[in-house]
Amino acid sequence: MKATGIVRRIDDLGRVVIPKEIRRTMRIREGDPLEIYTNSQGEVIFKKYSPINEMSESAGSTAEVIHKLGAAPVVIFDRDHVVAVSGAQKKEYAERRISQGLEELLDSRRSWLYEGEGRQLFPVEGISKAAIAVAPIIASGDIAGAVCLLASEQSSKGSQLQLTLAQTAAMILGKQLEE
Repeated sequence: MKATGIVRRIDDLGRVVIPKEIRRTMRIREGDPLEIYTNSQGEVIFKKYSPINEMSESAGSTAEVIHKLGAAPVVIFDRDHVVAVSGAQKKEYAERRISQGLEELLDSRRSWLYEGEGRQLFPVEGISKAAIAVAPIIASGDIAGAVCLLASEQSSKGSQLQLTLAQTAAMILGKQLEE
């Protein structure tokens, strides 16, 4: 754990304000769910709650199937990080943050297909592998994450089939989150 040097008091309703700098750094948005942990040393820890992370096994299986059908590496994200990977080195992608470009695409709530022209999207911070198809995971009207197919040695552009696979996987994961 890292000390920030910031001290806040609890108000009469039991609330505490998380400073804007920390919210921005940790990508905590208004309405984001936070899970509360305590330990025996008296610490209270807030952690961003990710429903997709709770179903990482199912997300991993979905990524494997889409990878086989779509013939491209697949990465499944929650709103902030990589949750599951198939067809690429898991260690390289584990717990990496989503890029600003992917975050903006998710905010638009649209699917995206790279057909070989225009600006490419690099969905994972620190990794220079481009996306070829992206579909947002929407559960109960909220953006929960994304399914992304990546460029491979066989293809640097996406197909309509790959986009449809990403959308299908995103819809299935969204339905599972709603149940």
